Amino acid sequence: MCSMTDDANPASHDAPRVVSVTREVAAPAAEVYELVADPARQPEWDGNDNLRASAEGQRVRAVGDVFLTELTSGALRENHVVEFEEGRLLAWRPAEVGSPQPGHLWRWQVEPVADGTCRVTQTYDWSRLNDPQRMERARSTTPERLRASLDRLAALAESRHQG
Repeated sequence: MCSMTDDANPASHDAPRVVSVTREVAAPAAEVYELVADPARQPEWDGNDNLRASAEGQRVRAVGDVFLTELTSGALRENHVVEFEEGRLLAWRPAEVGSPQPGHLWRWQVEPVADGTCRVTQTYDWSRLNDPQRMERARSTTPERLRASLDRLAALAESRHQG
């Protein structure tokens, strides 16, 4: 399932500013959530091929946590956790190290479903993005790009669960 909502002005030519993709994963919610909540694992399933690495030991545990990621370009990003519910919800706002957050948000929701499966939703929300330099990249974050991350995450979780 793929859904999109647009918080932008309907008359605007802009792409939808909230993009969300959902899929079922044949693995327990707790296992899937661990792959999302541990930044060191995120480059393994990043469908945007944007993440190079994240140091071990940054597992997210609360709102207010900040974890660092290195992009494929070599730039570092601070990711400020703004929503958190252990095992179910994690959202962060990325920013350049030491700089204000430009206003976009990545959200992951994991919901247990019957028989050891779960429903995972990834959302990219750039409705508050205030950095003109990032607008083109934000517009290019389509459901297909989100789907690539979700599919890689599912493949990794399912292979670990079955193996």
